[in-house]
Amino acid sequence: MIKRSKRYIKNKQLVDANKVYTVEEACSLVKETSNTKFNPSVNLVIKLNLDTTKAEQQLRGNITLPHYFGKKTRILILDDNLSAAAAKEEGIDFFGGNEQITKIKEGWIDFDLIIATPKFMPELSKLGKILGPKGLMPNPKLGTVTPNPLVIAKEFKKGKYNYRTDTYGNIHMAIAKGDSNVDQIIENIKFFIDFIKSKRPSTVKGDYFQKIYVSSTMGPSIKIQLPN
Repeated sequence: MIKRSKRYIKNKQLVDANKVYTVEEACSLVKETSNTKFNPSVNLVIKLNLDTTKAEQQLRGNITLPHYFGKKTRILILDDNLSAAAAKEEGIDFFGGNEQITKIKEGWIDFDLIIATPKFMPELSKLGKILGPKGLMPNPKLGTVTPNPLVIAKEFKKGKYNYRTDTYGNIHMAIAKGDSNVDQIIENIKFFIDFIKSKRPSTVKGDYFQKIYVSSTMGPSIKIQLPN
């Protein structure tokens, strides 16, 4: 049994586990329970009615939210032509070529995103068992396989984020920070939900959204209604 802190137990008492909250009510509660010693993330989990064994029901892509909340994305660029000066100027965390692929083979995955030129994809494709489960494999559909990786990296540094469904049809998305104001959190959540609505596969039958929860890091989950 997980031992919970006094802070968590107190915060849990603020949330009615049997209630489905409006987005506005839930975001107010998230702010109230974002009382850790660090600035927590506000996380959204959406359970969708998807059969992810079918390729057309595996959702993935990228999105730029209305309010950027400064989430640091550690980017690895695989591009032989990228200079150290250019990488430093744009705040790129890691860059290089085959030497970085060798490090990945040896177990290094201290990054959140790989953007690669097409040249490196044959070698990266051999690392599917390492990169695939973590959603780190570059994909042309996401713009992360490109002849101009620095251009795409700039977009991610300015607030573009990847999203994807897991095996069970869930999408986990950091949507804000604990110090974001309530209106910004509400707008980001509604924007993301509307975006996912627009991505509904035509082959899905019945209700598309099954459950939606929002929580802060180390905070209780709050079930929310699907906004109109």
